Amino acid sequence: MSYQALYRTFRSQRFDEIVGQRAVSVTLKQAILQEKVSHAYLFTGPRGTGKTSTARIFAKALNCHHLQNGEPCNQCEMCTAITEGRIEDVLEIDAASNNGVDEIRNLRDTVRYPPVLADYKVYIIDEVHMLSTSAFNALLKTLEEPPAKVIFILATTQVHKVLPTIVSRTQRFDFKRIGIEDIVQHLEDILAKLNIKFEKEALFIIARVAEGSMRDALSILDQAVSFIEDTLTSEAAMMITGSLTKDMMDKYMLAVYEKNVEVALKILSKIFSQGKEARRFLEDMILYNRDLLMHKHAAQFVLEARGVLTDTFKKLATELSSKDIYAYIKLLNEAQQEIRLSNLTSTYLEIVTVKLATFSQDSSSVQLEKDNKDFDSLREELSQLRSIVENLQKGQTDFSKERLTTSSSTDKADYKNPTEQIHQVLLSATKAHLTALKEVWPDFLASLDARCKAMMKASKPVAASDTQMVVAYDYDILAMTANQDEALKQIVGESLDKMIGFAPNLIIVTSSEWPKLRRTFIEKNREKLQLDKTDVTQKTASEDHKNADIVEKAIDLFGKDMVKVIRTC
Repeated sequence: MSYQALYRTFRSQRFDEIVGQRAVSVTLKQAILQEKVSHAYLFTGPRGTGKTSTARIFAKALNCHHLQNGEPCNQCEMCTAITEGRIEDVLEIDAASNNGVDEIRNLRDTVRYPPVLADYKVYIIDEVHMLSTSAFNALLKTLEEPPAKVIFILATTQVHKVLPTIVSRTQRFDFKRIGIEDIVQHLEDILAKLNIKFEKEALFIIARVAEGSMRDALSILDQAVSFIEDTLTSEAAMMITGSLTKDMMDKYMLAVYEKNVEVALKILSKIFSQGKEARRFLEDMILYNRDLLMHKHAAQFVLEARGVLTDTFKKLATELSSKDIYAYIKLLNEAQQEIRLSNLTSTYLEIVTVKLATFSQDSSSVQLEKDNKDFDSLREELSQLRSIVENLQKGQTDFSKERLTTSSSTDKADYKNPTEQIHQVLLSATKAHLTALKEVWPDFLASLDARCKAMMKASKPVAASDTQMVVAYDYDILAMTANQDEALKQIVGESLDKMIGFAPNLIIVTSSEWPKLRRTFIEKNREKLQLDKTDVTQKTASEDHKNADIVEKAIDLFGKDMVKVIRTC
């Protein structure tokens, strides 16, 4: 007879044999005993946690005539036929390869017929999330109103991809990842049946790598059993899984702790020379540091999950501070994320090793303290802005500057006024543009949303040209915030364009600095301004003379009594 993999040979055949899913198995047994069986079930959870095995056991229990406390007898013809897959009334469908609407329509047609040999017709659809939308819709009506004696069991690892209308028509059971202790105990039972000697530490290594999947654990164990000659040792388990030995991890972390960069790099080089993967190295080191942290706070918990603890491990757990371990885990986790994008994994891990070995908690604390101060400053500014917005929304613009500034000079927002830009605006600014702007300002504010209105209501226009305008704010912090808000500037330009026919760019100045900037501009451009004034005077005199001639001609033409002169300026 051909060899059968361990995960198939030792597949659970009773509810009590399902590892780590007691809540699910007990509920299903009680449903059978109390005859409260639903027409559709949804089994969700990670791979290798027993979803399909549970579905098969449930199908046997439904059709077994010799139930033993809700468990199938596994001896009658019906149980044997279902176990061996010989009965057509219990049908397993792989949705990954049968995901089209035609396959589901064929299934819907066969559902109409009653079971031939079994009491219940059971359809087990594995990886149901792979069905197309059309296939889901074809299945929907059948799930809603199934024929009598027909039960659907849907299994999936990605329940979020299953249509909500499907989920709502089923009883959902969530299968959780299997704990390390449960996996180790199950592996012990199997090795005992196989009469194979083992070191318990080897089983912990396999259980950790399996990451909660019993099928993965049994597949690794299958490889390990083929690899060994007599006894399953921890070294053999390390070789099969590609994990680091405890001795490697102890020596590496000890070198890091002692800040011996050279030794740490030599150990890293030796690890790579033995064919270890960078990804597995980082995973093992993160778990190692996690165990160090747990040992400081829950020693018994780590002993149960890790097995035997070495002297070096205990020393590191005692002498390393929690802050140091947190920092190590953070550096390793960052490396794990970034190494995926790097082709020079070994070089990158050498850099990470240097970082770990030269890490200084003191410098980290100084940086953390600085970051906390910056955060406090930002939080204070945010609190001020929030207070301003609340008052502006309530129409309360009469609040004092004391509420907007803090006693600490380090927290004060010093806005740098754009002097050159303001001078450029003043060179082309006109009173007509400013007047037009002031006339529409109330309507302009009313057209803004609450956020923009709160920002602009605390300002007023002080100068304008056809392309730019200067707006003065009473408070530095508001001026700074508005100047950095590009979205606000765009909205202001678009709104004004609709009202005055042009969209001036927003330039922000503080009210306290505006008189100084204006005076500086006048002094700097006195000669030019004087020349412009002379030109304007001459032009006005010329226009007055021209107007006088027109008046005289009108009097001659219509008579003095018929002419009335109205001056508009």
